Amino acid sequence: MRLFGFAGYSGSGKTTLIEQLIPIFVAGGLKVSLIKHAHHDFDVDQPGKDSYRHRKAGASEVLVTSSRRWVLMHELGGEPEPVLARQLAHFSPCDLVLVEGFKKEGIPKLEVHRPAVGKPLLFPGDPHIVAVASDAPLSAPLPQLDLNRADLVADFILKYLGIVK
Repeated sequence: MRLFGFAGYSGSGKTTLIEQLIPIFVAGGLKVSLIKHAHHDFDVDQPGKDSYRHRKAGASEVLVTSSRRWVLMHELGGEPEPVLARQLAHFSPCDLVLVEGFKKEGIPKLEVHRPAVGKPLLFPGDPHIVAVASDAPLSAPLPQLDLNRADLVADFILKYLGIVK
């Protein structure tokens, strides 16, 4: 599995860009997975549903399955937050894992930057950022990609990772 990350402040467009990239990669014949780091209070389960009630009752893992999908929820119960490598072990084999969040990990990343958000660029402090995608020209020593051209961003990522398209 090859990994490629996305870094940027909230509101910069990371999720939207990833949402545009996934169909491009899939159309190119790649099996793509995604891992997203979330804030500690996130919940994918709905109050009142059986799985929620079982988890809240103390089950350490709840697996919900159907003919269309399955999901495994694991409660850490005070254990330390797992590192990226440990979480990746849960994935089925795939060609490409897109990583949103996990900003401290030493994986190649694309910085998604919108000057209108009013935040500084991240690349000067992160040596793992290999390019910047923005909706405005920037003064940066890294490759710059048009944030509004997901096709060009996809091409860059595939070439960077050595995946033949």
